[in-house]
Amino acid sequence: MDLSELSGAVIGAAIEVHRVLGPGLLESAYELALERELGLRKVPVQRQVAVPLEYKGLELGDGFRLDLLVDDALVVEVKAVERLQPIHEAQLLTYLKLANKRLGLLINFNERTLKEGVKRVANGF
Repeated sequence: MDLSELSGAVIGAAIEVHRVLGPGLLESAYELALERELGLRKVPVQRQVAVPLEYKGLELGDGFRLDLLVDDALVVEVKAVERLQPIHEAQLLTYLKLANKRLGLLINFNERTLKEGVKRVANGF
């Protein structure tokens, strides 16, 4: 799948998770449910992927964990907050740069309708 198809598949799966669970749960619940829904749809996904942090040529260990890495190409950051803030987008953009990935989805499950809580973030390298 190309990145556009992949992001469409993830958004479709997220809509199904939101339809079944609704808003108001913890991020971890949505992360687990989205991982399961993607698996049911035969979309390769890994959860809590460690990404090492390198600083001035020295690896400092696991700097952060990606909520979901879909098909080793698309980073998904799951949120359950009142409203997405610029810091959430900045966080995902930093994750994309450090993980050397081009596209990420920021998905806030704490919205009345999920389409209001989905933001695509691209890394121009």
